[in-house]
Amino acid sequence: MLERIQETAAYLKGKMHTHPETAIILGTGLGSLAEEITEKYEIKYEEIPNFPVSTVEGHSGKLIFGKLGNKDIMAMQGRFHYYEGYSMKEVTFPVRVMRELGIKTLFVSNASGGTNPAFEIGDLMIITDHINYFPEHPLRGKNIPYGPRFPDMSEAYDKELIRKADAIAAEKGIKVQHGVYLGTQGPTFETPSEYKLFHILGADAVGMSTVPEVIVANHCGIKVFGVSVITDLGVEGKIVEVSHEEVQKAADAAQPLMTEIMRELINRA
Repeated sequence: MLERIQETAAYLKGKMHTHPETAIILGTGLGSLAEEITEKYEIKYEEIPNFPVSTVEGHSGKLIFGKLGNKDIMAMQGRFHYYEGYSMKEVTFPVRVMRELGIKTLFVSNASGGTNPAFEIGDLMIITDHINYFPEHPLRGKNIPYGPRFPDMSEAYDKELIRKADAIAAEKGIKVQHGVYLGTQGPTFETPSEYKLFHILGADAVGMSTVPEVIVANHCGIKVFGVSVITDLGVEGKIVEVSHEEVQKAADAAQPLMTEIMRELINRA
């Protein structure tokens, strides 16, 4: 595994002419941020040794390098999901490659169903913690010596980055929520009873990504900041039939606000 990670990193280093310490996984709600990257150059996933290829409609598949404001960054346009049939090692492979490339801070976003009755569709939820509800743990197996066998997860989402994001949102008059994100394997949206259970467990929102990437980032010593766009509601009395297209539409509507916070935060981080 380590040899494959290093082989991939060596290939990318041969193509790179910048030295980013900041990475972004352009999940749902952050797609337009890619358009703001300047001096950019791109590498398609299918050209990268050992890289999986995204199969989800609406997710591109390339690494983007360049500048966002005054910061050198790398961005993943298209992430990998457990429900696509990948193992957790494959889902989180790019994060380990980021570590080899010298990434120090990772920004992630996702679409999620809100289980908190105070939430509304279109809300932005800064993730303060998560619950791992996946059937396979991304650190299962032989420990890769990027971190300890039993890594601490008491601050999976960096508190200083959360504080800065709150300040930016207040400056710009953008409403944000805080909450706990629960990650499930998918690909089904949750039943009303599942939403109820997840809320009882302490989740404010539920989705199908992010948690494995964040666990591995923490193991690698990479700081993390995450945001969820609430694209549907799993609250009793507000649950309606939902489709992938409707989720995408709600996320697109919230995109300018999320982009504004992320752009400013990346430049201040």
